[in-house]
Amino acid sequence: MADRIEPLPHPQPSSPARPQAASKPRRLKALVAGLFSTNLAKTPTRLKLVGCAFLALYAVIAGRLVYFGLHQEQASVARRGGDVVAAARPDILDRNGDVLATDIRVMSVFAEPRRIIDKDEAVELLTAVLPDVDAADLRRRLGSRKGFIWVKRAVTPKQQEEVYRLGLPGVGFLPENKRVYPNGPLAAHVLGFANLDGVGVSGLEKYIDGQGLSELSGAGFRLTPDALSPITTSLDRKASYAARDELMKGIAKFKAKSGAAVILDVNTGEVVALASLPDYDPNTPADALDPNHINRVSVGVYEMGSTFKAISVAMALDSGKANLNSRVDARDSLRYGRFTIHDFHAQHRILTVPEVFTYSSNIGAARLALMVGVEGHKAFLRKLGQMSKLKTELPETAEPLVPKNWGELNTMTIAFGQGMNVSPLQAMMAVGALVNGGLLVTPTFLKRDEAAARKIATRVVKPETSEELRYVMRLNAEIGSAKIANVNGYFIGGKTGTADKIVHGRYAQDRVFTTFMAIMPADKPKYLVLTLLDEPQALPETHGYRTAAWNAGAVAGKIIERVGPLLGLPPRFELPTQPFPLLAKLGYGFANVPQSGGREH
Repeated sequence: MADRIEPLPHPQPSSPARPQAASKPRRLKALVAGLFSTNLAKTPTRLKLVGCAFLALYAVIAGRLVYFGLHQEQASVARRGGDVVAAARPDILDRNGDVLATDIRVMSVFAEPRRIIDKDEAVELLTAVLPDVDAADLRRRLGSRKGFIWVKRAVTPKQQEEVYRLGLPGVGFLPENKRVYPNGPLAAHVLGFANLDGVGVSGLEKYIDGQGLSELSGAGFRLTPDALSPITTSLDRKASYAARDELMKGIAKFKAKSGAAVILDVNTGEVVALASLPDYDPNTPADALDPNHINRVSVGVYEMGSTFKAISVAMALDSGKANLNSRVDARDSLRYGRFTIHDFHAQHRILTVPEVFTYSSNIGAARLALMVGVEGHKAFLRKLGQMSKLKTELPETAEPLVPKNWGELNTMTIAFGQGMNVSPLQAMMAVGALVNGGLLVTPTFLKRDEAAARKIATRVVKPETSEELRYVMRLNAEIGSAKIANVNGYFIGGKTGTADKIVHGRYAQDRVFTTFMAIMPADKPKYLVLTLLDEPQALPETHGYRTAAWNAGAVAGKIIERVGPLLGLPPRFELPTQPFPLLAKLGYGFANVPQSGGREH
């Protein structure tokens, strides 16, 4: 039987092979098996591969340890020093944008006592480079267990380089902000100062902290100067410099112990310039601790002398108890019990109300106040803000000294500026209201426009009363005690004040406190200028007088002449033809005609 040949089967299509997918696990398995096999031929290769792997692993670990070590040290220093690094503060500008206070970036030297190996060596080296650092104090602080201390704040770049070259472990640098005042002592009492930690201690610097800056810093917000809006003040830097300069010259000329000068915008309440001498440089704030360097404008309270007669005359006129034609008996001294009131330049006759002002009659002012009465007098002074503490942006403000048992005698003496002490700025606020049309505006050291001022103003006297007071003040500059400050072209009005100082509880006849208030221009007042001198001396050119007309008035005249153009008030050499229109309508035909009488007082 022949063999039967079977046909070959038709090849079936096979699924595509995936050699890579199948070989990867086998290769990895083979590699691992090869590494751990005991085949001696492969041992050198395996050792090299394992060594390289471990070397790379250790390199990564070492690098990370170095990185974390450095950054943890910096973070640790930042945590320990962050709470004491001076925070940024906003710039303080004058009304025209000139910088009055700003921050600069400085480096400060710190130490970590726990990391310093040889403390004596560190003290010796550091004090050699930083000679103003107290060696004993530094050694004591380095001996503490604190993690962070300051060695010296705000070092110079040269000092920083020298400390760096010492190479002391545990000594380093931190950047912080330092407050600087580029104009030195100019407006120091308004600006105040901030300490090394960036905390406002006095003046506007302290006010800024009170508005929330210190809370933000304390909450951990790291503020930068770029994140803070500048504070624009009411001050004019150029006018402030001129006022301070003329005041300094006046103090030197009249040999006074101290003095002050202020320029107030009567329509907005803005303090445009303030100088109180002696002053201090806020860049060296330790000088501010001298009690002779107080702000005499808001911290000092004084008997304002005859400048208070402006208030008394306005009170009598506004009450209707008197008018410009009223007559006041000043023929004899005014007696009250065992007290007698005299006039400095007694006329021994009946005076008109304008003459009471121009002759600066104590008797006339006392009689006018008595017409209003004790309660009416107190109410008027309270309405003018003279009975309570004046509140401005400056934290440093004094309470007025008011009689506890106020009787008729108190009303009589306060009428001519004796027996009640107020701050000069407080008195300026009252006189400003009496001449600006009758609106009381609280003074401010921040920029404010007239519309904003009117929203917070309160009416205290009638517009007619305000014009009457401006008239008598102008009259006093023409023929009375304010003649010395009657600068040509500025149509000023003014009032002098000379008060005997109280020494050991008694009035001293040989020591006076002189003040002068001037408005410019008298027809439409824009500014009220005040000058005061403490214990000015008589000079041959003052004919032996040391009263305000000869010294405080003279200084005010110099200030007006110098700052007028700076404040946009160029002199007008053609005087106004109708400066007091309300008085003319009321029938006072003499309102534009200079009167006779008045002497220096």
